[in-house]
Amino acid sequence: MPYVLGALGIIVIILLLCNVHIVPQAHAYVVTFLGAYRTTWKTGIHISVPFLEKVHKKVNMMEQVVDFPPQPVITKDNVRMQIDTVVFYQITDCKLYTYGVTNPIFAIENLTATTLRNIIGDLDLDNTLTSRDIINTKMRAILDEATDMWGIKVNRVELKNIMPPKEIQEAMEKQMKAERERREAILRAEGEKNSAILVAEGRKQSMILEAEAEKQSAILRAEAAKEKKIREAEGEAEAILKVQEAVAQGINMINEAKPGEGYIAMKGLETLAKVGDGQSTKLIIPSELQSLAGLVSSAAEISKFGTNSAAK
Repeated sequence: MPYVLGALGIIVIILLLCNVHIVPQAHAYVVTFLGAYRTTWKTGIHISVPFLEKVHKKVNMMEQVVDFPPQPVITKDNVRMQIDTVVFYQITDCKLYTYGVTNPIFAIENLTATTLRNIIGDLDLDNTLTSRDIINTKMRAILDEATDMWGIKVNRVELKNIMPPKEIQEAMEKQMKAERERREAILRAEGEKNSAILVAEGRKQSMILEAEAEKQSAILRAEAAKEKKIREAEGEAEAILKVQEAVAQGINMINEAKPGEGYIAMKGLETLAKVGDGQSTKLIIPSELQSLAGLVSSAAEISKFGTNSAAK
């Protein structure tokens, strides 16, 4: 009997341990009771009823990414190409995800291919290549609405690669090469234009600087000539002043010496003699000198009379 109870206890413990479930973060468990949906367990510890409750499906609630293989599509202008897409989705309702569709990923793939063909069929090649954002937005809206009944939310759809036919790719490469060459030629022309403008501006600036330098040089020369004349005038004025000072000093010295009338008369005669040696034909003799001349004549007559008397 004790052995039987011990065995039963061990079996109960094993059953309890087998029916304890720990749901990790960002996950959920779909639980059935006798095969029918009963509840959805969130993060935490849960205990199921042995033999009656069962974890039917474990669901990842995080955002997931699925990369679908390239799908053949035809544009509005009858160009056949292949496009592969990347879908970012997240499960929002575990019950609908479990029982809404048999294979959700396969369903999303087929829905993505159908939607892509419909959208590309309304666009030509050029619009298809240049309207990725518009195509992504339209596909996300259509897929999100369609997968809502499956408990799935489509967050984003991206066109990964657009692969047109080989001949179109070669034509596009030639066009891109021509465009690059055109841009290069434009840039080269712009560079030459800017270089010519810079050279012209440099010449203009050089001429302006040369003119300014010549102007400054002329101003400096004029200033130098002006300064020279001022210095010469100042030198002449200083020389005249020195002469006048010398004359004034001579006159002062004569006045201080108080010369006699005879000395003054003799100086007057010397001055008169110097004037007579000139080239002038008209002499203006001061009245003092006329008197002096008369005095000299009288003296000569007296001297002559004295000599004649002595001879008699």
